[in-house]
Amino acid sequence: MEPKDTGAWAHPVSSLATTAVGPDDAVTGRRVAGPVHGFGQMWQKTFRVPLDGGLSPRDVIATWKERFPTFWPTSVKFYAPLAGIAPGEVALLEISPLPGAPVRLSTGVMVIYADDESFTFMTPEGHTLSAWITFSAFDERGVTLAQVQVLERPSDPLDDLAYKLGGSRMQTRFWEQTLIALARHLGTSEPRVETTVVCVDRQRQWHYVRNLRHSATLHSVLRTATAPGRWVASRVHGGG
Repeated sequence: MEPKDTGAWAHPVSSLATTAVGPDDAVTGRRVAGPVHGFGQMWQKTFRVPLDGGLSPRDVIATWKERFPTFWPTSVKFYAPLAGIAPGEVALLEISPLPGAPVRLSTGVMVIYADDESFTFMTPEGHTLSAWITFSAFDERGVTLAQVQVLERPSDPLDDLAYKLGGSRMQTRFWEQTLIALARHLGTSEPRVETTVVCVDRQRQWHYVRNLRHSATLHSVLRTATAPGRWVASRVHGGG
């Protein structure tokens, strides 16, 4: 007998493809790469916010899926696939690593699980984090809570350095701001996010140094640095 949630899981794939439309598809042809395949220390971060108004967990998740990109801070753009947040779908992301930075990182996420009360993303090769990200809602003593739980490792040595120099704090603020935006949309006037951070594994996985070859950070820096040359070349060929 198959488990009841079989249809909520994505089917295994050897490489990713997407119906999302964004400025740059850096995901197609890549593989998924969760925290098992990352380089840096493994961290579990849990963010939760109580919601006013007596909404059911299913109501919360339905709204979260439908309006998902609108709750994210403007530092990240989320380009949803045509089918929305459903098992097996792949979204594109455009990330600004620092406010006002000229470089924007192109990557994405795959929806590996989605049902009426939760959904989970997995990052692809090249993402700054090798991670599982689970969004859920549940009842706790008569109060509905919305939660984001992330299990993550920096993907490569460059991302590990950035994570230590402030990337981890930026990511923590990102999810706190996301939950605050969701809670306010759902009618909670003064949302208070509870954050818990635990180091699950302090070891670095040095055999994943080779993840650098897929680095969205390196590819985006190179693309930005060569943009003037590509513009000149296009003008020359266009004029010829």
